[in-house]
Amino acid sequence: MKKIAVAAIQLPTLGFNSTRLEFYFKNAHDRGVNLVLFGEYVLNHFFKELKDIPLAMVQEQTIRHIEILQAFAKRYNLTIIAPVVVVKKDKYIKSIAKITPKRVAYREQQILISYKHWNEERFFSNQQKPLSTPMFFIVEGFRVMVMSGFEIHFPEIWRYVRLHRIDLVLTPTSSTFGSHNRWREVLKTQAFLHSCYVLRANRLGEYSEHRTKWRFYGDSMLISPDGQVEMVLEDKESMLVEEIDKQILVEARKAWKFDKIIKLKQRIDDDR
Repeated sequence: MKKIAVAAIQLPTLGFNSTRLEFYFKNAHDRGVNLVLFGEYVLNHFFKELKDIPLAMVQEQTIRHIEILQAFAKRYNLTIIAPVVVVKKDKYIKSIAKITPKRVAYREQQILISYKHWNEERFFSNQQKPLSTPMFFIVEGFRVMVMSGFEIHFPEIWRYVRLHRIDLVLTPTSSTFGSHNRWREVLKTQAFLHSCYVLRANRLGEYSEHRTKWRFYGDSMLISPDGQVEMVLEDKESMLVEEIDKQILVEARKAWKFDKIIKLKQRIDDDR
């Protein structure tokens, strides 16, 4: 059965220099990679830092980085997924970019963090509307969905994974405060319950506020459909490359039959 190679590139916020990326993309191409994922706040600064940067500079940073990534997508025939801050009518929109050799598509993040110490909902101007299917596409016969880090906490988002029979969930994150174990357990559980792979790319770097240091710790990983961590990066700049295997997906779905069981239950309920 089919296999594809996927990569998660673990980085802090990028500068405009593309030499650093050339190393990773060439290496990914040489290893047969089809799909590359970046973490949150890699193409742009962390949102709390944006208030101190001129809006025009943020816009220029976004445009330049997208141009660089599309050039690599064309050169190496890749699909690249990267969270990005888009500027519309002098307002910031937290989005995810899908970059291919032919085009760039954007999708706004649907659920934003709204806690007192981390309030993206207040800072960004994303549309407030009912939930809809997250970014979803097919690569070499594999059904792929993109779910932002905060969105993975909501069952209402995961139902789209089952609805569209997704093979691979891409999760770009900016996790901090030593939350390694919680994130691992949540993602392992969701991969198992939905019989899919989960690829997480978490950013690196630090941010200081009120004498508190926010450390973005990496821990990017690939999780298999049986809920096992197949490969994990630690806390250094690096790239993860692993295979996604259709046969393993088929075997997991055949063994646990979660989709089949719930569909049968729904039919029984509908007949009543």
